[in-house]
Amino acid sequence: MGENTKTLADLGLYGLIDYFIEQYKTLDSSAALVDEDAFALVKTPETISSTSLFLEGINFDLVYTPLQHLGYKAITASVNNILAMNAKPSQLALSLGISNKLTLQMLELLMRGVFEACKDYGITLSSFKPTTSLTGLTIAITLTGMPYATGSVTRSGANDTDVICVTGDLGGALLGLHLLEREKRVLKSNDVSQPDFGNNDYVLRRQLKPEARISIIAKLNELGITPTAMTGISEGLATSLILMCRASKKGCRIYENKVPLNQASLKAAAELNFNPLIAALNGGEDYELLFTLPLKVYEAAADSLPKNITAIGYITEPEKACRMITATDDETDLKAPGWGKEYH
Repeated sequence: MGENTKTLADLGLYGLIDYFIEQYKTLDSSAALVDEDAFALVKTPETISSTSLFLEGINFDLVYTPLQHLGYKAITASVNNILAMNAKPSQLALSLGISNKLTLQMLELLMRGVFEACKDYGITLSSFKPTTSLTGLTIAITLTGMPYATGSVTRSGANDTDVICVTGDLGGALLGLHLLEREKRVLKSNDVSQPDFGNNDYVLRRQLKPEARISIIAKLNELGITPTAMTGISEGLATSLILMCRASKKGCRIYENKVPLNQASLKAAAELNFNPLIAALNGGEDYELLFTLPLKVYEAAADSLPKNITAIGYITEPEKACRMITATDDETDLKAPGWGKEYH
């Protein structure tokens, strides 16, 4: 995408569609975007579909969010939903609500991130529909996927004594958000100051450009391992556990000292005077996966599982509720904080 002097007014609505279709075709010559009223004709026996909506001022702040990262992150969030059902993402329909403060050059940056994500995740952009917006930038995504041969997985299949596993580490995205908001406040009070994020690149990346765990799902299927239940972690570990247990009609126990926290997240938490465990339990946008495996399956495969999978507890009978065993061997109820700016 090179520099140009064109504007959105020069292109018009359908000219803008053609503009990005042509740029996408240079990246994927086999792509055929659907120029019809509907975005795809589904001919497969089983297709997984996910919809996501990102609103300026609610899900992202353009003061500190690079547009290229935003495009990538929006696709990552949808990919995570598809992976959480043991499926491989395939086709993307993208709709944009464009406010009058955005230029064509700004949209090029956004779409560069979208195209990069499509390449990384093996996705075909099948539809692109822009329109005008009076309330800021809006990104609406519909992503479809094909279940792996072992079949789709839902939240509702967990069984007593199943091992609870999570991918990656948790809490980093919320800590990155707090750093960005801190520096935004500093700049607002003193426009001479420059942002000072210290050595916190890891948590900033977790917030601004997270990556979906597509290789982990592929590896589990390569090993012939199918989770009994699975869900994405987008609004904190506690919320995801409660949703899974509710769907499965089960309870759970997780161990505080097993919740995976990255050293860089611990450093940032100390700097922000924020409890890293709270960030992991009640934060958002880590885009990791939570799943359960039968105890015998886990024990047999433990040495073959990807290293960034951590067992954090087990499934119980429903009457035992959802609780965490603390470092002092006490039990505390897991609570979902609900929606809020920090948990989007």
